[in-house]
Amino acid sequence: MPIPEDVTGEEIDKDVRQELQSLPKTLAEDVAKNLVMVARLIDEDPERAYAYSRIALRLASRVAAVREAAGFAAYATQKYAEALAEFRAARRMTGTVELWPLMADCERGLGRPEKALDMAGAPEVQKLDKAGQVEMRLVAAGARRDMGQLDAAIVTLQSSELASNSVQPWTARLRYAYADALLAAGREGEAREWFAKAVEADRDGSTDASDRLAELDGVEFMDALVEDEDEVAPVDGAVDSRDEQDARDDDKD
Repeated sequence: MPIPEDVTGEEIDKDVRQELQSLPKTLAEDVAKNLVMVARLIDEDPERAYAYSRIALRLASRVAAVREAAGFAAYATQKYAEALAEFRAARRMTGTVELWPLMADCERGLGRPEKALDMAGAPEVQKLDKAGQVEMRLVAAGARRDMGQLDAAIVTLQSSELASNSVQPWTARLRYAYADALLAAGREGEAREWFAKAVEADRDGSTDASDRLAELDGVEFMDALVEDEDEVAPVDGAVDSRDEQDARDDDKD
């Protein structure tokens, strides 16, 4: 696949660049460029990002960063079995637990919420940083919902992080998930309150909390470009209503 001329490979994280030093120079540059394309496209065009990740994987499958990137690209395209395999490979290579919540969510994607819950109670969770633990809580709540356990999902999300007034990178998503679970359980008043709190924390628009809140409030958004019907000029060949009345009057005479 073509690589834009402005992509040099130097854009990648220094830790990844260091990993690639184990490869011959030209090969390392090619892999780096493909990893840059994965990062660029994974949000806006995940299928193309996936294609670039496969190239990088073919070139350097023994590099942990490449396996991780391939996992993220597969995850973004809902290829959960493939993503899980790549995340497991990356974890074996690095020995870290950072990918544990994503691996559990892949289990959910494969229709195995019970397995995701088992992972949520595993010792690895205690080794995660705060962001990882919150992510694991979100996955566990999602697994509970997959199993139809709405009340358990709500309880799972209730935590000190949810109750905190400080805004962290995970705050908006945590509040949103809690609001959504409350709404699914029929607790609309509480859900509205938490969607509003999610809006307050969602500074970069990572959720559609504002739209959900507006929906609960019965707000309808109209297209500003649509003109009022009374102001729309008749199309060619159409008869204006006043002309129709004049024509009927002439027929009576």
